[in-house]
Amino acid sequence: MKKILVADDMAASRELIRTVLVKAGYEVVEAENGASAVDQARLSNPDLILLDLQMPALDGFGALAELRSHGQFTHTPIVALTASAMDGDSEKALAAGFNAYITKPVGLRELRAQVARLLE
Repeated sequence: MKKILVADDMAASRELIRTVLVKAGYEVVEAENGASAVDQARLSNPDLILLDLQMPALDGFGALAELRSHGQFTHTPIVALTASAMDGDSEKALAAGFNAYITKPVGLRELRAQVARLLE
């Protein structure tokens, strides 16, 4: 069973994403900020990581940089999640090293499709 780390400071967002992914057959671990996402990733070694871009303690870009700096996560798919999408944000996230970019509210079908594609 593939393991996915969901990092988002909004409990409701984590719950919705967790519910969708568990129903799709994935194991889900959670983190409520960027710093705990880095710690949780090191502990659980997920197959894919979903990072909210705006979190306390360490934002999604900071968490991405921290994760990518460890050889363990060089090839792990990491997806940017954001509720405040503006022109150019997608390009900025992809240029920073995210593998995909999803806006919130998350389209459930889109989420499942992106996750499945990235885990192929």
